[in-house]
Amino acid sequence: MKSDARSINAREYVTSLAARGRYHLSSCDVQSALGVSATAAKLALNRLAKQKLVASPARGFYVIIPPEYSSLGCLPADQFIPTLMKRLNLPYYVGLLSAAEYYGAAHHRPQEFQVFLEKSRRPINCGAVRVVFIVCKYLKDVTVQRFNTPRGTILVSAPEATALDLVGYQRHAGGLDQAATVLSELGEQIDPERLVAAVQAVPVPWAQRLGYLLEHVGVLDKTDPLRVYIREHARESTPLLPSGTHERSQRNKDWKLYVNAEVEAEV
Repeated sequence: MKSDARSINAREYVTSLAARGRYHLSSCDVQSALGVSATAAKLALNRLAKQKLVASPARGFYVIIPPEYSSLGCLPADQFIPTLMKRLNLPYYVGLLSAAEYYGAAHHRPQEFQVFLEKSRRPINCGAVRVVFIVCKYLKDVTVQRFNTPRGTILVSAPEATALDLVGYQRHAGGLDQAATVLSELGEQIDPERLVAAVQAVPVPWAQRLGYLLEHVGVLDKTDPLRVYIREHARESTPLLPSGTHERSQRNKDWKLYVNAEVEAEV
């Protein structure tokens, strides 16, 4: 009977948090609020999780699931990642296809939420929500923008940084065709001068590949300053597809690039 009372109290506590607009909590919060042991707090939260009232994206960290997200079995990633990263004291930004979605450039809704960190971290699987973490050595140099979510704000790579990541992390972006498709939609958001500023934080071959792809998908009005940058800083030609051979490949003089792959953007 005593454990049942604790379960009811835990549910009331979670309900009161949601009523105040708070949807994140830790097992320590429950332990303190209910005056119970760490084991009892964990057991109470486990019972609530079985009832689909809470979920745990990370050890000791819980989210409250409002009715509109019951089918997900979790809060959407953008509604808990900022709080989780703050609790873990991890600098981050949302990037690649997930970032492109904020700029209306996601051709297809990404199946996973892509977050950049300075160090590797295991993916999160919370109900139907999946978050993958990608290591970025240049994270502190990446320009970000804040976007509002129903639970606060989230940091997203700026359009120029997003474009560079699409070519720098081709594998995570779904390949060259997918990167080109997104760039064709992201292009109008890119500022040519801010793009040149952004490329200075990444390897020059990224800029060479990006310039070629932007031109390839018809974003011709954003590439002139970047072309000048490549002319001054690219010491040698680089392959468009890093993992492919470039023998007998056609060389693009403007971007100092061996075009060793055919790219087809989805219209």
